[in-house]
Amino acid sequence: MRILLFLATNLAVILVASFTLRLLGVDSYLAGTGINYGSLLIFAAVFGFAGSFISLLMSKFIAKRTTGARVIESPRTPAERWLVDTVRELSKEAGIDMPEVAIFPATQSNAFATGWNKNDALVAVSEGLLQRFSKEEIRAVLGHEIGHVANGDMVTLALIQGVVNTFVIFAARVIGSIVDRVIFKNESGHGIGFFVVSIAAEIVLGILASTIVFWFSRRREFRADIAGAQLAGRGAMINALARLKKESEMPDQMPDSLQAFGINRGRRDGLAALFMTHPPLERRIEALQQANLS
Repeated sequence: MRILLFLATNLAVILVASFTLRLLGVDSYLAGTGINYGSLLIFAAVFGFAGSFISLLMSKFIAKRTTGARVIESPRTPAERWLVDTVRELSKEAGIDMPEVAIFPATQSNAFATGWNKNDALVAVSEGLLQRFSKEEIRAVLGHEIGHVANGDMVTLALIQGVVNTFVIFAARVIGSIVDRVIFKNESGHGIGFFVVSIAAEIVLGILASTIVFWFSRRREFRADIAGAQLAGRGAMINALARLKKESEMPDQMPDSLQAFGINRGRRDGLAALFMTHPPLERRIEALQQANLS
């Protein structure tokens, strides 16, 4: 969930920046009918990394607003007290500051962690997970999410996204320039064709390039599973993944809409597999069974 929210925010920031910069006339990389590629590369890098880090700084706010998460300021029930105490214990063991703890309204079993740095994070769990998972399994899920935070996954993601953004911004404008001159036969500068094609290419390339971020996400899930096993026990982490796998195979528990978050009813192959944020649950269980936790 945190990956898709981050990507959506990043794409929105980049597109808004592109429109705004054009309206302000910030297009010094355009040189007559051609492009100053050195200036364009600098432009792409500056705004590519800026867009990524703005998305990172907004990640907690966007996650709360999008999921309707309620931060537990003062526990109102024994379950909330246990949840906060468990997060505090696990975060201390992981060597990070206490994250904000939240519950979001969803019948499906789900959880996420986000934040611009490991000492200013948010860990949230769904109501469905709290209702159906045992305390041992919930503790393992929390350990997994705190593992993401302690491993600095969001910051690393922002750096990777910055590189991806740079490529997308650069390539989109090169494509726009070529189409403007070859298709629209514009020989007197850069016309509307350049800007329309550039924006369209930015969207398409941004979606395609997101497969790099998804690949990174899948790799980090294995590391977070190991972190969860180290913090809460291998057996508890495996049991939590097995329960999630069982629920994912039940249509009434795991609707198609949740498949977008990488939780799916089976393996995906080919192109579809490239857009998964999580590896198949059976692979994660298998990897954790074979992992060296020392």
